[in-house]
Amino acid sequence: MTEPTLHYVQCSDSSSGHRMAWWQWGDPTAPRLVVCVHGLSRQGRDFDVVVQALIHRAEEMGQPVRVVCPDVVGRGESDWLKDPMGYQFTTYVGDMLTMLAQLHQSAPVETLDWVGTSMGGIIGLSLAGLPNLPLPVPIRRLILNDVGPTIEWAALERIGEYLGKSANFASVEQAAAAMRAISTSFGPHTDEQWLDLSRPMLKVLPEGGFRLHYDPAIAVPFRHVTREASVQGEAALWQIYDRISAQTLVLRGADSDLLSTATAQAMSHRGPKARVVEFAGVGHAPTLVAREQVLAVLDFLLPSSADRPESP
Repeated sequence: MTEPTLHYVQCSDSSSGHRMAWWQWGDPTAPRLVVCVHGLSRQGRDFDVVVQALIHRAEEMGQPVRVVCPDVVGRGESDWLKDPMGYQFTTYVGDMLTMLAQLHQSAPVETLDWVGTSMGGIIGLSLAGLPNLPLPVPIRRLILNDVGPTIEWAALERIGEYLGKSANFASVEQAAAAMRAISTSFGPHTDEQWLDLSRPMLKVLPEGGFRLHYDPAIAVPFRHVTREASVQGEAALWQIYDRISAQTLVLRGADSDLLSTATAQAMSHRGPKARVVEFAGVGHAPTLVAREQVLAVLDFLLPSSADRPESP
């Protein structure tokens, strides 16, 4: 398997700053940039399967592409914040702007597409809909993977039951089994697929064994969110969503407890009037490993000339 290259960008925060890691695939000089951002407790290697398929199609079409998959701060190869309350969307959006500026400086970005799963989708929604952000170019195509402006409270409660609970594991297989037990909503995967998704989720301990890759403190601000605050945030996100001009695709697990059918339908009728694609037998969130999920991403980001939607 072709491997991505690991890079870092220095970002500011309320303390002494932090480094955010990002994984780069494809042609590092390509003017077309696709950014893929993971969910709350995941990391950038979640996108390995879909990114390799995307690069392969781009090469077949003669359209070079650069794909970047960040590890949001506190996850993967990125630093942990000194102040846990910094694990908020204002930090994440600021970090992405810093990364995009660095990427644009290294090779000018002419078109920008965004694939965001859950938390990564909210970051992308914010970048696409907030006015006057210093983006190198506006986001042209936006994929929101099982997330929208309204996030069901029951899903947040479910996530809160496991988020931030540290554990050590004797083997990758043991860790994979533990993660699988809390990730049944991801849908069916072969054992090999699940191991591939699980390996980047682990760090080797000096004394032997493994731990999860992320800072348990990412749960601190999450646990401060009240139902009332969630409703206020929802109203703000709908206002942002309604400003989006990017062509937008919403992917939804048909059994999702986070993105309801009603919210997905509303997203198809207001703002950018997103196209909605559902996957049967999947909850929150599709991992973009199954063939039909991969093709949904590829056909939206790299459509044939016959299927290509008009640019906004």
